[in-house]
Amino acid sequence: MENKHNPTSHTSHTWSELPLDLLNLVFERLSFANIRRAKSVCSSWYSASIQVVPKKHIHWLICFPRDNNNNSCTLLNPEEKDKVYKTQDFGEEFTKSVCRATHGSWLLMGDRWCDLYIVNLFTHDWISLPPADLLWKDYALRHASQRTISTYRVRYKPYVGRNIRDPVFWIDEKTKDYVVLWGLMDWCVFYCKKGDTCWNQIPKTSDCFHMVYKDHKLYFLNKTGSFKIFDFCGDIPQQTFEWSVKVERSQFGPPPPSNPWKVIATKLVVTVTGKVLKVEEMRGARPRTWSFRVFEVYSSEFLKKKERLMNSLGDESMLLDQGITVLANDTGGFIRNTIYFSASHGNNTNDIYIFNLETQKTEPLHTLDSYSSSVQFYGAQWFVPSFKH
Repeated sequence: MENKHNPTSHTSHTWSELPLDLLNLVFERLSFANIRRAKSVCSSWYSASIQVVPKKHIHWLICFPRDNNNNSCTLLNPEEKDKVYKTQDFGEEFTKSVCRATHGSWLLMGDRWCDLYIVNLFTHDWISLPPADLLWKDYALRHASQRTISTYRVRYKPYVGRNIRDPVFWIDEKTKDYVVLWGLMDWCVFYCKKGDTCWNQIPKTSDCFHMVYKDHKLYFLNKTGSFKIFDFCGDIPQQTFEWSVKVERSQFGPPPPSNPWKVIATKLVVTVTGKVLKVEEMRGARPRTWSFRVFEVYSSEFLKKKERLMNSLGDESMLLDQGITVLANDTGGFIRNTIYFSASHGNNTNDIYIFNLETQKTEPLHTLDSYSSSVQFYGAQWFVPSFKH
């Protein structure tokens, strides 16, 4: 007797029973929008999607709403030309806040009253942080007279958020463990971990100038050039390194005739291999002209030596505002040996620039040219989206 195929047979296979290896190949090739759709196909596809490890971490741009009538953000993927994504409505509180830092798909937000919180771009998970306004009373008691305290309460308290210096943070996508750090004026650096109900001080971190947090380490630089590294692997941060770094104070007004450049910012950057760089951003006398000097100040082979001028980043690109470098051949659209940075120019929309260390030339980020007619680039920042949710 001839065997006929039975469509209801238990040996048949459906699209929901595809092997995991095959699903991995599918998810790795999908665009952002399509991978979001694929997650909703069935439970097996969703389970497979959160196990996929992307071959490369693609940096996207997030652009924030310009006015209070718009509570969503615009997301741009440089690898997907002419495609624009919109987030869901984050609510009125989000519109009144400013993004202070990014990590993965998470944003550290804060308002002018010093209220800080962490929010996920895609899941809308919201983590409130301990109030920081009480720290200002302690600061006033330590550094001012009672008369100044009264003046502060009336005149300065509404603007304390402006004096939060260089906030940085890290969060685990799965466990939601996190650490948030920021400097309070000339006092010290405060930090908060998951489960904390108040902010904790890090001793001997006065006059915070710039900070970077990466791989459970805090890289700290103060105004006088004290460079320190703190390890956050334990319950309490431990200082593991200290050295002196030359810091050029920011110069105001036009540059002197003897030197066409003036230093406007000094920042730390941690490379892919763990080297620490000091980057001096300089502005010329003509509008929209920049230059940069890059120095190596720390590495495992370069301990407590005179800082070394670097003329090349090799195969890496620098995201100056995030304080990191990325592999140019492992990310979407980045040019090797190039510094990516932002510059605020009032209402100008295109404020992302690139500086090539080899040619010493600055130009706007042309990757965004195709979006210029439909997207207003207000407060754009780089971030790495996570698809594991």
